[in-house]
Amino acid sequence: MKVGLFIPCYVNAIYPEVGVATYKLLKHLGVEVDYPLDQTCCGQPMANAGFEGKALPLALSFEKLFDKYDYVVAPSASCASFVKFNYPRVLKEGGHLCEASTKIYDVCEFIHDILKPTSLPGIFPFKVSLHNSCHGVRELKLSSASELNIPAIPN
Repeated sequence: MKVGLFIPCYVNAIYPEVGVATYKLLKHLGVEVDYPLDQTCCGQPMANAGFEGKALPLALSFEKLFDKYDYVVAPSASCASFVKFNYPRVLKEGGHLCEASTKIYDVCEFIHDILKPTSLPGIFPFKVSLHNSCHGVRELKLSSASELNIPAIPN
């Protein structure tokens, strides 16, 4: 299994340690992971500002960069969600077929749903609070929205 690591522009600019940690985690889990150097923004900022057509060149570049991988993994549910749910329409309007939307995963989703590790080494004796991202909850269905008052989804 070949995995292309997509580091979103905001992670690269503001939280580069998240990209490095994601790479190290995937390698530790035995994944053959590659980081294409020419990657850039997924186009979500343009689309969110009402200029979705401006995302087309970025979507085309993304498709070309990540076409050789079995999976694309990103440490950002919002960017993974944008590729998964918006690229098919953006690329279709540009006359292109979207393939990346079927193989992109948020890193937690990829580890849980694809790798399915049964244990992780180490000890972490701390309590933490977790905030599931809105895109992860509502679009990628990585958990259930608390306001729905329904049982938690196992992911």
